[in-house]
Amino acid sequence: MGRILCAGLGPGDPDLISLRADRAIRGASHVAYFRKAGRAGQARRMVDGMLRPGVVELAMEYPVTTELPFDNPDYIRLLAGFYDGWADRLAALAADHEIVVLCEGDPFLYGSFMHLHSRLQGRAVVEVIPGIPGMAGCWNATGQPITWGDDVLTVLMGTLPEQDLVRHARAADALVIMKTGRNLPKVRRALSRAGRLEAAWLVERGTMPGQRIARLAEVDGADCPYFAIVIVHGQGRRPERSAAEAPE
Repeated sequence: MGRILCAGLGPGDPDLISLRADRAIRGASHVAYFRKAGRAGQARRMVDGMLRPGVVELAMEYPVTTELPFDNPDYIRLLAGFYDGWADRLAALAADHEIVVLCEGDPFLYGSFMHLHSRLQGRAVVEVIPGIPGMAGCWNATGQPITWGDDVLTVLMGTLPEQDLVRHARAADALVIMKTGRNLPKVRRALSRAGRLEAAWLVERGTMPGQRIARLAEVDGADCPYFAIVIVHGQGRRPERSAAEAPE
């Protein structure tokens, strides 16, 4: 069997790509990456100038992105067919070539590559190079620790029902909400109901050109790009922390 290597690219800044991923990308003869139809693709933009001359590029264009709700049967059917088709194609190519698949953030943390990974088992040797998760780039961009002491970090999807967002936000110490985009008004309402809105930050395009950091309460609910994450920093679960445990 040939080899398919998925390179985690990190949060967006090319300087945060690991040395191992950098070597794999620069030496690749075949590079595959996800993108929305008609767009260059964020993963492809991140490696601009790194690919060697003559590299074969495989643009995996999603058949649908935000046009349908993620739980719509048609959405599920279209995406399943998309992943099935590309798994077949990559497995066939891997018989003769090593293929590097580009993936923003870390491939195993809500990454699209996971859907290919499960379909490629037994059909090719599949390896994954870890990447810095996008959320880590965002909370570092705020200049504040995301957790203290024994805080529990909760990661949510903005696509969840509002009541679920409220319930988790009330129980969370530190909170990250991904997949905001057009879900931002719902996220704002949920955090307000949970009493967490005033402590929430919106980080857009974290570590990328055009990065913006703003208090969520001061942002227009409709003003949110796809690459945006909501963050609520933890404050430490135990008020009685000892001096040795408390932040300096």
